[in-house]
Amino acid sequence: MIPLYAFVSMISAWAIPVIIVFIPLYAAYRKVPVYESFVEGAKDGFDTAIRIIPHLVGMMVAISVFRASGAMELLLGWSRPLFDMIGIPSEVLPLAILRPITGAGSLAFTTDLLQQFGPDSMIGRIASTIQGSTDTTLYVITVYFGAIGIRKASYALKVGLISDAVGFVASILICYLVFA
Repeated sequence: MIPLYAFVSMISAWAIPVIIVFIPLYAAYRKVPVYESFVEGAKDGFDTAIRIIPHLVGMMVAISVFRASGAMELLLGWSRPLFDMIGIPSEVLPLAILRPITGAGSLAFTTDLLQQFGPDSMIGRIASTIQGSTDTTLYVITVYFGAIGIRKASYALKVGLISDAVGFVASILICYLVFA
């Protein structure tokens, strides 16, 4: 009998190649013009990319202003004593702020934490769990809502940011329960 980890490893190694081969073959079987459909989709994707560029530029400018103005450091300075008092490592606080805003920035910060404290440290584990349990909410709303022309995103923004906060807290609690 194959061990479970070997079975899962085998499935993960073959899943993407099988899907890449299966979809065009199935489309050809259904007499769908595969190449023409691909080209049409690529044209639509290019048009979508052009439509979302202003939204992306606006978001990137806002992120740069937030970080360059010192607002992030000010916010962290105010909240650090509270989080230290309740036992949340203050080193992961910038990740809670960066993660909803920028995926690349939060990944870079997580990488720095892993290099500084190690992946097996509690800070490294918490940072990794936060990285995997939260999303880049502002980026997602900017790109996807901008692509389809939705202007009123306030409810989605609230739910997304609440979900990120829950993911942040749950990541810390789960890491303390599992690894402490």
